[in-house]
Amino acid sequence: MTTTTSTVPTLRINLAEYPVTKALRDGRVRSDIVNLDFCGPTPAHNGFKAMVRESAFDAGELAIVTFLQAKAYGKPYVLLPTPISGRFQHHCAGFNSDFGHLDPKDIEGKRVGVRTYTQTTALWIRGILRHEYGVDLDKVTWMTLGDGHLAEFTDPPNCERLPKGSSIPQMMLDGELAAALLGEDMPKDPRVRTLVPNAQEAAKDWFAREGVVPINHMFVVHQDLSKQRPDIVRELYRMVVASRELTEGGIPKIFPPIGYEANRKGIELAIDWALDQKIIPRRLSYEELFDDVTGSLG
Repeated sequence: MTTTTSTVPTLRINLAEYPVTKALRDGRVRSDIVNLDFCGPTPAHNGFKAMVRESAFDAGELAIVTFLQAKAYGKPYVLLPTPISGRFQHHCAGFNSDFGHLDPKDIEGKRVGVRTYTQTTALWIRGILRHEYGVDLDKVTWMTLGDGHLAEFTDPPNCERLPKGSSIPQMMLDGELAAALLGEDMPKDPRVRTLVPNAQEAAKDWFAREGVVPINHMFVVHQDLSKQRPDIVRELYRMVVASRELTEGGIPKIFPPIGYEANRKGIELAIDWALDQKIIPRRLSYEELFDDVTGSLG
């Protein structure tokens, strides 16, 4: 799994360059006991399927939803209490106002586009629509482009596959989809409105109540690495934290925290919503996401 040069092992890492990981990627954060080979694809999510199906990497980032599924289906990765990315998600459901105004509950009985049903952004915005605005998610037809990262998972029955090559943003603009769950791909078009009214203010109000910044990606390590070299796992934690502290301009104001207890509420919310949305087959405990080594960090 790892290669060794002069007794210092080299790990295969799947990690993209974000402001909080830049110092790790560019070598400002180094180690005397481990070398990191950033051999994962760009964007990093293109490597998630290989991580959970083939154990293709020793460590790296993984979407929190993909990790929860991986744990539920017995895949050999454990969590470090180190979020790599996260943000408010209230603005990530949009519609074209040319086809009439939509309130959240208006998507019931309609077709809504999403890249994959298990996409992390989709988990969060669907949960917001359900728990804040009373949307019955089972009454929506989720139009997807692809399957999830876990081979064991099958989409719920109210999902349908779009023709290959379809563009969800364009289909939403053309009125072929009533709405779309999109992150950075939301069209910059004056006709597009957020399904959540006053999304930015709604996110601030929600944060004031919940105190959670939704997590997108976390750092994970292969369980064999943690069993065989706990010193390296602790070193990886140190390096991720050090890189975060060297973020140019400082850590973003809206960002998930570092640490075991600090992340409990946000991850337990992701577990609750993943179970509710039929993404995981059983309720996971927070403790089982970690092992003795990673659970003692932060």
